[in-house]
Amino acid sequence: MDRESGSIRESRLQFYKTTLCLAYQSFGVVYGDLSTSPIYVYKNTFSGSLRPYKEDHEIFGVLSLVFWTLTIIPLCKYIIFVLGADDNGEGGTFALYSLLCRHSKMGLLNSSHSACDRISSYNSGIPIKETRTSLLIKEFFEKHQSSRIVLLLVVLLGTGMVIGDGILTPTMSVLSAVSGIKIKITNLHDGYTVLMACIILVGLFALQHYGTQRVGFLFAPIVISWLLCISVLGIYNIIHWNPRIVCALSPYYIYNFFKKAGKDGWSSLGGIILCVTGAEAMFADLGHFSQLSVRIAFSGVVYPCLVLAYMGEAAYLSKNKMDLQSSFYKAIPEVIFWPVFIIATLATVVASQAIISATFSIISQCRALSCFPRIKIIHTSRQIHGQIYIPEVNWILMVLCLAVVIGFRDTDMIGNAYGLAVITMMFVTTCLMFLIISTVWKQHVLLASLFVVIFGSVELLYISACLAKVHEGGWLPLVISLVILSLMSFWHYGTSKKHAFELQNKVCLERLLTLGPSLGMTRVPGIGLIYSNVASGVPPMFAHFVTNFPAFHRVLIFVTLQSLLVPKVPAGERFLVGRIGPPEFCLFRCIVRYGYKDLRDTYGFETQLIEKVAEFLQCRCHGEELVIMGQSPVSVSDAVAVGNEAGGCAVRRRKVGFSLGSSEEVKELMEAKESGVAYMMGNPYVQASEASSFMKKFAIDIIYGFLRQNCRRPAIALGIPHTSLIEVGMVYHV
Repeated sequence: MDRESGSIRESRLQFYKTTLCLAYQSFGVVYGDLSTSPIYVYKNTFSGSLRPYKEDHEIFGVLSLVFWTLTIIPLCKYIIFVLGADDNGEGGTFALYSLLCRHSKMGLLNSSHSACDRISSYNSGIPIKETRTSLLIKEFFEKHQSSRIVLLLVVLLGTGMVIGDGILTPTMSVLSAVSGIKIKITNLHDGYTVLMACIILVGLFALQHYGTQRVGFLFAPIVISWLLCISVLGIYNIIHWNPRIVCALSPYYIYNFFKKAGKDGWSSLGGIILCVTGAEAMFADLGHFSQLSVRIAFSGVVYPCLVLAYMGEAAYLSKNKMDLQSSFYKAIPEVIFWPVFIIATLATVVASQAIISATFSIISQCRALSCFPRIKIIHTSRQIHGQIYIPEVNWILMVLCLAVVIGFRDTDMIGNAYGLAVITMMFVTTCLMFLIISTVWKQHVLLASLFVVIFGSVELLYISACLAKVHEGGWLPLVISLVILSLMSFWHYGTSKKHAFELQNKVCLERLLTLGPSLGMTRVPGIGLIYSNVASGVPPMFAHFVTNFPAFHRVLIFVTLQSLLVPKVPAGERFLVGRIGPPEFCLFRCIVRYGYKDLRDTYGFETQLIEKVAEFLQCRCHGEELVIMGQSPVSVSDAVAVGNEAGGCAVRRRKVGFSLGSSEEVKELMEAKESGVAYMMGNPYVQASEASSFMKKFAIDIIYGFLRQNCRRPAIALGIPHTSLIEVGMVYHV
């Protein structure tokens, strides 16, 4: 018992240690953006129509709005509710969408997956009784395809806003920080501050290839120092300038603010919303950390420090009303100005890290679910599978950030664009949470509606104020998100049409083999791995190849790689191996299933795949096998979820006769491997049919064709050696 209690104590200690370590790292990755917002919130709020308002009522009202916005959106909405809607540890817009798709038929992305996509580790929970409302909502989405299209477009819009935020956050944060140098060097030309911001941004993006974990450890001390610095300054300013500022936490001052300022007060909401920039990163970056670590860091450190910082700055403003446009730096005592300026500049560099990491995460999810062109994804940590780096995206973001800094130069206009991007993606999350609460959590519709009413009404108020400033820079995130939305929509549409063509034109292998004698078909030594998206039957490119070149390898393995709407597929449920036809044909099918966050080991894949086929044959040799229920007995006579007796889908165990031939088959398989392994893959040219509409031809022939021509080739993405690759060209008229 002592040994058992000792091991429990040790595991708890390890859990606490890991959680605190992740909480520490989260400061450098998640909270940089949120923590540096005091630099520019009051400046942007008191610009424009609110500039003439300099009375205590307005300053107290703005502070009250900032305090309650911080409390309602990041603390209540994200920390309490949204973080609980994670997809087995993954966060972000696509994580919510994947949850909805797995629990209902709301999605378009999972329509091609069979019942075998269900993974045991994602279905082991106690089933919750369906409510009448959840059934009605699910039935509505099942009946109306247009509703599923709208839902996907909303998700892609939110994704586009996140990527747009990845461009605006670094520009706004860094440019605001370096502009503080004008407080001491008043005659400094704007070109020098722009140059300084550009140099800092280039350095930031150059660091990304080291990975989130290393960057987090490097950046965390900077953010912690920054938070301690602004909280101490806040306390000093409250005591020194106006202790009565504490009264502004009362919501009465919000009412009084709008009563005094009216429409100008509503217009200022576009600046106030900047106080929660970076809140979405808490959820989007969840895959890098854990719920508990994110909650501890925010509730215990970030939130109280930010409240003190905003209160201190408001206390200074109440006694120095002429400094509205530079209150943050003016509120710093002379003796510590330069140390605080340096820490502020470093902290804004870290602020950009949160959204850059979130952008990598969400683009990785999009790519895995066929909503983004193939790109190179580097997993920077083997311990934490969500930590990734995408070189192409990193450098494109850097170029766009530099273009915005050089093009706008004005933090007020960037702030207008920034606020609209932030609040739009927050509202998308709120809408998706309504569906999560009602259909996944199966709570009463009134509870889901209450969530939307409380948080959605606040966000809609901010959206209305931001939309009023579209002509003053707010157009930028709309253009960025529209371009990204179009790109992802065209790619998904083209990919789905290509897959549909392959499914409609697949060939029955038995029929193909009966033509063998008439075609003079021969078998050559070795193993052939046939890659396709077809999970049953023969892909059209293989039939096309055999018809023109009637010979193939002694052992054929049809490989189908499936990306499922789950973060990770357990190793024991990844490979589904089955036999096609009688044993003498030596034909196998292997469905390899990945989650959208899985690390794909391309180099050891060939060896692992052949080992799984050998395990399948050995399973038969021991007189038992696993059969996938629902599979056609014609195309797949038996199949095994290799490495896990339970399997990932609906499987059942049955006894079969002892097969002496199975051991011989294993031997033949190993001999074929020694003879060499060849890879076959289709290289189709997708073209709209003659009868297609102009829009379809434009989408398929021009946009999708251009994207496919310029993205990474499938063989490179899969790590297939060029010398062993056979590419079969075909024209798909979709």
